[in-house]
Amino acid sequence: MGPESYYDTLGVSRDADDKEIKKAYRNLARKYHPDVCKEPGAEERFKKINEAYSVLSDPEKRAQYDRMGHEAYSSASRGSYSGGGYSSGFSADFSGFGDIFETFFGGGFAGGGRQHTGPRPGADILVKLRITLDEAVFGTEKEVEVEHVEPCLECDGTGSETKKTVTCPTCGGTGQMRQMSQSLFGNFVRMSTCSTCNGQGRVPETRCRACNGTGHRRARRTVKVRIPPGVDTGMRLRMEGYGDFGDYGAPPGDLYVEITVAPNREFTRRGDDLETTVDITPAQAALGSEVEVQTIDGRTVSLSVPAGVQHDTRLRIRGEGVRWQTKPGDLLVRVRIVIPERLTDEERELYERLLEVEGHKPSSVKGAKKGKGFFHDVVDRMKETVK
Repeated sequence: MGPESYYDTLGVSRDADDKEIKKAYRNLARKYHPDVCKEPGAEERFKKINEAYSVLSDPEKRAQYDRMGHEAYSSASRGSYSGGGYSSGFSADFSGFGDIFETFFGGGFAGGGRQHTGPRPGADILVKLRITLDEAVFGTEKEVEVEHVEPCLECDGTGSETKKTVTCPTCGGTGQMRQMSQSLFGNFVRMSTCSTCNGQGRVPETRCRACNGTGHRRARRTVKVRIPPGVDTGMRLRMEGYGDFGDYGAPPGDLYVEITVAPNREFTRRGDDLETTVDITPAQAALGSEVEVQTIDGRTVSLSVPAGVQHDTRLRIRGEGVRWQTKPGDLLVRVRIVIPERLTDEERELYERLLEVEGHKPSSVKGAKKGKGFFHDVVDRMKETVK
């Protein structure tokens, strides 16, 4: 049995309209919101619901998801990891999908104002990757370097030289501070995150000197990313768990790889189709002909050009376009009729005969047709005058 699709997550059919998707999301978000549902796995379920809605509520993302399939769209690969040591990089953190719940409920159930307690998950990371059109059509595997936060090697991410933690003496393990103030309207209690343990409730037994008790260090690693066939500029591939590491005991963030496809000299992408050009002569255009066209993977296929084809007409070769998991696109061949600049004597006679049949006269500069220069043409005219 394959992975659960976004439609299954929201409990809607694949042809559901925007109204149905929105209604299903609101019902599920209200049911599984962490402030309401205390069942095991509710928070992870809520995250999947948000993720599904963020894709299916966007027409462009939904169309891409339907074409690529769940596996290719939602995750590039588990990848592989190598490297270490701090170095500056080009990664940038971003907030991920966020809590769309507040869009509809205005921070109800204390969703927007609640203080975070316990270990904090790692942040997501976004990197940009440029690939060729060939790689986008057929898929490929790339290595990207990512600067991220990882556990300190000296203390195994605990922040303690002894690799042990103790209850925070400031908040007593709650991760929160209570501050009481008086006013004309009575006493008020304000809750805030504990500044000693940053909401974790525990502190290092002996602060690690290598990371100063944070449990983290900056490092660079090399990640292998599997690019599925059919990706296009602007698409993002998610690699779960390859973002920044969180607090000790919390899950890491995700890595998002944003794709940019470089232009190609021979082929242009038109959605799922590829477009190229082929040059033909006027005779081939008038009578029809068989021409050879090269595909993006280097093969040569035969294309039948119909008689009477016009300049800039597009002919179609089925199945030679972008390779999706489902139905591949087509190769569109734009016909260009090229007029020869130089003619052989035989070709010139044939074209002159064609002009006569059409009822037209050839150019009056006869010498030019025979390959003579302007000076020779003038001399010939003078000789004819003397005679």
